[in-house]
Amino acid sequence: MAITSEATTDWKGSLVEGAGTVTFDSSSIGTFDINWKARSEGSSTVTTPEELLAAAHASCFSMALSHALAGNGTPPASIRTTASVTFAPGTGITGSHLNVEANVPGLDAADFDRFAEDAKANCPVSKALAGVEITLEAALA
Repeated sequence: MAITSEATTDWKGSLVEGAGTVTFDSSSIGTFDINWKARSEGSSTVTTPEELLAAAHASCFSMALSHALAGNGTPPASIRTTASVTFAPGTGITGSHLNVEANVPGLDAADFDRFAEDAKANCPVSKALAGVEITLEAALA
């Protein structure tokens, strides 16, 4: 069964002077401010499309890695993934870097690296990001 998730953005004004909000419609978890200044200069109080994409990539990768490890008979005790999505004004999104640390009893580092690389290549968000470089740092805790 296919699931469709929805979010809505309300924007007012031009790109540089304008601002908006993004609302997570499917989960109703909230509405968050967005604007060009945060996207092009950074912000600790306003989100960006790249931060939202980073959240999606970190979540998707962690789920894919967890599933593969469990299928191997070595389910993870924990996985912590940070995705860093880079945006360059005038160029666009240039990459996503995944940094994962996991506690996986019974698995050595070489096998963990293999599972992490596979999750990087095959999680649905990675596939959607096929047009940008995706890099990975993986370590066992």
